[in-house]
Amino acid sequence: MRENGLVVVVKRDCPTCVLIEPVLQRLTEQGDLTVYSQDDPSFPEGIADVADDTALDNSYRLGVEIVPTLVRFADGAEVERTFGWDRAVWETITGAGDLGADLPPFRPGCGALNQEQDRLTELKIRHGDTPMVSRHVQLGAKEDPIEACYERGWSDGLPVVPPTQARVLAMLEGTTRAPDEVLGLMPSNLDTCTVEKVAINAVMAGCRPEYMPVLLAAIEAVLDDDYCLHGTLATTRFVGPVVIVNGPIARQIGMNGKGNALGQGNRANATIGRAVQLAVRNIGGGKPQGVDRATLGNPGKLSYCFCEDEEGSAWEPLTVDRGLTAGANAVTVFAGFGLQGVIDDLARTPEELVESMASSLRAVDNVKKFPGPDCLLVVCPEHERTYMEGGWDKARVHKELMARMAVPADDVLRGLGGMAEGVKPEMAGKTVSKLLPNGLMIVRAGGGAGKFSGIIAGWTPGTPESSRPVTKEVKT
Repeated sequence: MRENGLVVVVKRDCPTCVLIEPVLQRLTEQGDLTVYSQDDPSFPEGIADVADDTALDNSYRLGVEIVPTLVRFADGAEVERTFGWDRAVWETITGAGDLGADLPPFRPGCGALNQEQDRLTELKIRHGDTPMVSRHVQLGAKEDPIEACYERGWSDGLPVVPPTQARVLAMLEGTTRAPDEVLGLMPSNLDTCTVEKVAINAVMAGCRPEYMPVLLAAIEAVLDDDYCLHGTLATTRFVGPVVIVNGPIARQIGMNGKGNALGQGNRANATIGRAVQLAVRNIGGGKPQGVDRATLGNPGKLSYCFCEDEEGSAWEPLTVDRGLTAGANAVTVFAGFGLQGVIDDLARTPEELVESMASSLRAVDNVKKFPGPDCLLVVCPEHERTYMEGGWDKARVHKELMARMAVPADDVLRGLGGMAEGVKPEMAGKTVSKLLPNGLMIVRAGGGAGKFSGIIAGWTPGTPESSRPVTKEVKT
């Protein structure tokens, strides 16, 4: 860069830069100007010593946003700048009169090449101007990046997207939150979990940058003490984080709450849930047969994420049940395991259908195990319609289900029916409940055809010593 004099940055693919070629030729002849060309060192025509800036390093150092950009230096410091073509301003900065007399007095410029996202990211990395602080792992020249992730234990068993600096920086563009913002300590290693570390795992999971606000809310939820992440990892039961998303943001990022909502095929559902699990693994050390002591586990420990179908439902959404306003963007995490189907094709009244659902809930874990774990009931559209046509809203369904959770202890005593499982003999003559008063959440999701709802059972009853559902509002 010059100590004194003028610098201009141009590109051939800019009509305004082409327009002012005569001006640049005149200033160069006077010895006052250094020209940097972003895309063609032979442009502008008639100038012998055009500086080749096709690597865009000088444009980046100058912070050029629009071409042409004119800068005047004095004693090595920038003193004046303008962009585009404005005859009066150019005459002031250059000190030359009667510039471009036969040109229009004003023309706007064009976007500079160094501001294009992929090039800007590359330049930031090259010049060490990234906000990233995580250690950069250098791979060997012949080392396959995907295999390297396997070998280093970063994978959940499926191929991951190698988290290059460029990909992580692009992922961080999906949130306004600072990369070094600490979200908490990730069990079980209690390593610091930052926005940047979450972004790295989001890249590996295959997320898009716009998923980051939802993913960060999910991570904050599993780090909440009420969720008890260490306990849900160390248990020998089946559970892992089930992520339920509410609010307009679910539609904005393309989540699925309709047909096959809990299955495969939707990128947002699959990768957000997977990123949560990868973060637990790679930041907190939650690896199977290590800290993760699950006897069997469940397929949802790869990814378990869906949104409630608020648009298609007549019921109030889960966010309202959780104390937020309708329409709030929020994420609820629940320590749950595989789906238990509730199939009732014949019920035509709420009373008939609620009996089917109640009997299925009472069978969770074991038909004689009381109390059972907290449960998430996913009600399909056709079953919701049966309730609504009978005048039952979600609050009524919840109340009626909870009323049916209480049974005589005499019916589920240990040893009864030849089954060792059951409540203790001293409970004889009393009433026991399958679910604690706060032990049932209800959401509405699924395809329009099929009377198939489902129960996602939890870890243990939601007492202070165990895991409870946690809801976090989404921050951009």
